[in-house]
Amino acid sequence: MGTTPLQGFLRRLGKDPVLQVKVQAAATADEVALLAQEYGYEISGSDLLQLSGQSMDGVRISRIDHPGEYPGRYY
Repeated sequence: MGTTPLQGFLRRLGKDPVLQVKVQAAATADEVALLAQEYGYEISGSDLLQLSGQSMDGVRISRIDHPGEYPGRYY
């Protein structure tokens, strides 16, 4: 069974310190998804948000709550 684009991106993220800095500087899941797409991984911001609170390939995915957002909007 092959890996999904999201798994491939997270595996790369776990090993690439430059990419880690870029992801940490991103303000939204959509910005992280755009970074992933620049590296050839077709994922969306909602793909990331659905995994909030989980760890995959050594990377913990955390959703940051912003004031004014609807609770539970993405899950």
